[in-house]
Amino acid sequence: MSNFDIYQLSEDHEALREAVREVSTDKIAPHAARVDEEAVFPQEAYDALRATDFHAPHVAEEYDGVGADALATVIVIEEVARACASSSLIPAVNKLGSMPVILAGSEDIKKRYLPKLASGESMFSYGLSEAGAGSDTAGMKCKAIEQADGSFVLNGQKSWITNAGVSDFYTVMAVTDPDGARGRNVSAFVVESSDEGFSVGPKERKLGIKGSPTAELLFDNCTIPGDRMIGSQGEGLKIALRTLDHTRITIGAQAVGIAQGALDFALDYVKERKQFGKAIADFQGIQFMLADMAMKLEAARQMVYVAAAKSERNDPDLTFFGAAAKCFAADAAMEITTDAVQLLGGYGYTRDFPVERMMRDAKITQIYEGTNQIQRVVMARQLLKG
Repeated sequence: MSNFDIYQLSEDHEALREAVREVSTDKIAPHAARVDEEAVFPQEAYDALRATDFHAPHVAEEYDGVGADALATVIVIEEVARACASSSLIPAVNKLGSMPVILAGSEDIKKRYLPKLASGESMFSYGLSEAGAGSDTAGMKCKAIEQADGSFVLNGQKSWITNAGVSDFYTVMAVTDPDGARGRNVSAFVVESSDEGFSVGPKERKLGIKGSPTAELLFDNCTIPGDRMIGSQGEGLKIALRTLDHTRITIGAQAVGIAQGALDFALDYVKERKQFGKAIADFQGIQFMLADMAMKLEAARQMVYVAAAKSERNDPDLTFFGAAAKCFAADAAMEITTDAVQLLGGYGYTRDFPVERMMRDAKITQIYEGTNQIQRVVMARQLLKG
């Protein structure tokens, strides 16, 4: 489908992995169980990530960021997810929320928002889905009607917004031409948490990623200035889909990290756990499970890294590879974490061990940023286009 010079990990990438792993092991992992149990935002993780510039590594140097490439960014997300999936949504969603600005925003809007993201002063979230418009994004009802002075008045809601309430900035897609052609009548805006008429609903009670708050965004005659529009009027859905081409890869990275954490724990456990007079790691049935887990994990990691390299180069087949990497890695993570629970037997089913949390966390990677069924639709369309 494309060239063979796909990607190469540099010494800098490997040094970055070691640095993020150290921070994740020392500053993030010790809080992961409590963050999940109490469903609280992982403030310790955010502080540690900000202190090391890992909270939004994708922001370019010209906007006071560290300018990490797409491959470096997925390594950061992967390593944080290995310790705590909720915490990995800090760098992942900061990229998701700001990517429309990076791809299509004016220089003025970039200078207004990206340095605050890069410094860690503010976080960025993304508002596309609605209660009645999940996979069918073009079916959104949230409206932004232009006023005589050039401002826009937003009314409606957005659903399933990751890090809602802790982010200061939100990229929001809304219908600006109610009578226009479906999908071509949507525009993108930056909404600030302080905007009058904007509020955040109650937190959703979730199966996993409990430390990352998920809630509705509510707009009740929320007036925002026209200079907060990202790109041109009517280009919002196109910008949203271009964004997802790049950011689905970060969900693949999260899935790989969760799976790696589960495999690591399971490996240590089976070497210590004894049955029938020997370590269960000595049984061939266990070894086959471990081999399959590692094989799926490495295949997923390679797909994610290839897709990240394509994102960096903006390759024409990025849409296919972004969807494939997210889909394959998420399915692999669900299988691997489920097997990790199985390997621990009854202990795996308890909260005394982290693999049950990892299994719950893995499930969302098959759902958000487009369900894996939608990823297959995306891939099939790309194949049929030739």
